[in-house]
Amino acid sequence: MSKALDPRRANEPRDFLAIEGLLDDDERAIKQTVRRFVEDRILSDIAGWYEAGVFPRELAKEMGSLGLLGMHLEGYGCAGTNAVSYGLACLELEAGDSGFRSFVSVQGSLAMFPIHAFGSDEQKQEWLPRMAAGEAIGCFGLTEPDSGSDPSSMRTVARKDGSDWVLNGTKMWITNGGIADVAVIWARTDEGIRGFVVPTQTPGFTANNIHAKASLRASVTSELALEDVRQPESAVLPGVVGLRGPLSCLNEARFGILFGAVGAARACYEAALDYSLSRQQFGKPIAGFQLVQRKLVEMMVSVNRSTLVALHLGRLKDAGRLTPAQVSFGKMDNVRQAVEVAREARNSLGANGITLEYPVIRHMTNLESVYTYEGTNEIHTLTLGQAITGLAAFR
Repeated sequence: MSKALDPRRANEPRDFLAIEGLLDDDERAIKQTVRRFVEDRILSDIAGWYEAGVFPRELAKEMGSLGLLGMHLEGYGCAGTNAVSYGLACLELEAGDSGFRSFVSVQGSLAMFPIHAFGSDEQKQEWLPRMAAGEAIGCFGLTEPDSGSDPSSMRTVARKDGSDWVLNGTKMWITNGGIADVAVIWARTDEGIRGFVVPTQTPGFTANNIHAKASLRASVTSELALEDVRQPESAVLPGVVGLRGPLSCLNEARFGILFGAVGAARACYEAALDYSLSRQQFGKPIAGFQLVQRKLVEMMVSVNRSTLVALHLGRLKDAGRLTPAQVSFGKMDNVRQAVEVAREARNSLGANGITLEYPVIRHMTNLESVYTYEGTNEIHTLTLGQAITGLAAFR
């Protein structure tokens, strides 16, 4: 362990509350392995990928070889780690860029998880080993152009035609859509909402990438169009009917996000700390001025507090006691804190804060998307409101 990360060192500015000392050896090893991967394979090129608006698909197999894809699932080539380890991996990935954490979240929690939890033995055997290895990429089709926070209003339908199903509809804002080999599509049926495991090469299935993005640029975001996409009965996820299916997947992904946002915040805080210690004005480092120290302290407190929230929720999940409302607590507040840290860090860097030479503006714009997706800040607020009052205010 490097001295900078030694939890026994008092008042370490990069781990002020010695939180790393709360991890066990396996968790710490996974965290450090992912951090090295980010340092070696992402940070040197991420500014270029972000500026070009591309995601390096070739890194999927490398992430698979590290056991990062579906890492919290058991069997089928998955690593079977605990929830805290999965969260820590998300934290380190998002310290690199939100696009990489999004890729891992979608692959493992939105595409692999429903197959693992609700799929047939045949579906699991066909897809999960290849997805765990990064040889096949998945996406998750729930959100639609006119159906975001209210998935019950989706218009995509699947109707029976003999022994087959025929799917028609449009899905929007789909991460990994344009590079996916398989899509988990949620559609209305006469039986209720069902999930379908759809190979993306199926006739009638089209993915149109969204290019004019100022956020999550190093991530593939797509529209999925399904026009008379014919699938056999074996494509249906047999283990779930209704919104419980997709909502349980979203809960898994939100868990990764509440850790991931801490990584983005940490990267911004550390960039501001390093910059303020080296930037000279009026004959001394700007870190020596009171207003700059106030900003640094606020950022440090937010990062440490959010890390503790994430770790506590991870321990609850590993104990089988984590509720969806508690996940909403973590997703809402940790992302909110990360957005504020990124803005303070951008300000601390002055004009340099808007260049891709530093990571802050990239994290700042990415976090605006993270603030909205997997449940907007408003929806999570209402979820918590219902949890503490017993009254639903969604409608």
